[in-house]
Amino acid sequence: QVQLAESGGGLVQAGGSLRLSCTPSGSIFSIHTMAWYRQAPGKERELVASARSFGSIEYSDAVKGRFTISRPIGDNTVYLQMNDLKPEDTAVYYCNLGIISHNPYKYNDLWGQGTLVTVSS
Repeated sequence: QVQLAESGGGLVQAGGSLRLSCTPSGSIFSIHTMAWYRQAPGKERELVASARSFGSIEYSDAVKGRFTISRPIGDNTVYLQMNDLKPEDTAVYYCNLGIISHNPYKYNDLWGQGTLVTVSS
């Protein structure tokens, strides 16, 4: 069984930076898609960044130029580097990975448990 573990959230002042991590565990064959979402209090969950293997990377207009989604070669951990944070970035952040697993060989659409990012003004 494949699971995800998120880390890296916390409290930061406006203008600061944080890096979120999403680490899968279990019998992983490959990671096909990766994405970060966020949900602010009283709002719907929104897509922040997404990427496909050998595909394009996309960002929401709200974070474009400030956030970077990545997965270093040889590393299964997916990162979201967040720079120049603003109070409106305050939310619970969720990673979402599309993973092909071994035994059984199947596609898994997985969500992390969420990590809270709070940006103070």
